[in-house]
Amino acid sequence: MDLFSTKKTIFNLPQAELIYLPYFFNQTKADTYFKVLLNDVNWQQDYITLFGKTHKQPRLTALFAENNTSYTYSGITMNPQPFNELLMHIKNRVELTTSHKFNSVLLNLYRNGNDSNGWHRDNEKELGKNPVIASISFGAKRVFKFKHRKLKDENYKLELEHGSLLIMKGEMQHNWLHQIPKTQKEIEKRINLTFRFIA
Repeated sequence: MDLFSTKKTIFNLPQAELIYLPYFFNQTKADTYFKVLLNDVNWQQDYITLFGKTHKQPRLTALFAENNTSYTYSGITMNPQPFNELLMHIKNRVELTTSHKFNSVLLNLYRNGNDSNGWHRDNEKELGKNPVIASISFGAKRVFKFKHRKLKDENYKLELEHGSLLIMKGEMQHNWLHQIPKTQKEIEKRINLTFRFIA
């Protein structure tokens, strides 16, 4: 299976490659995977320090990997759990579609509209020069915002569907920021899987 076998949107962005497949998993599989991950993953909530203030991270997380390599971002160091059968199945499907190898996945659980992820880049040195990040969404739709660091008119948003796949590649992590903002709407839980290769 390749990118051309599923309905997709390729965004024509300067200094970035962004591909979105809204129906990567069908409704039945997406529903099942969401429930299993919600109940079976050992979710954790870390503390994060921003601008000299420390507070609870506004979402729950978990890290799975093929090795024991820890991953550090925003001052948080996570130690991985081994891939389970479901995550390995999803990873294999993502690798077939993207033609890219991944060895880890960072999971985020957004419990409601107050849970969020601020403006950031996935540019940690262990991800390599131009990392490919493949992001799966299960559960409630959330808005994904992305903007160029220098070109002020390059500012967009995309609603991520249940069962969708978003692929960020090329120079995107150098030149663009992205976030999942808070929302005042009453909204159900969302689980996000971000596959990456950690050197």
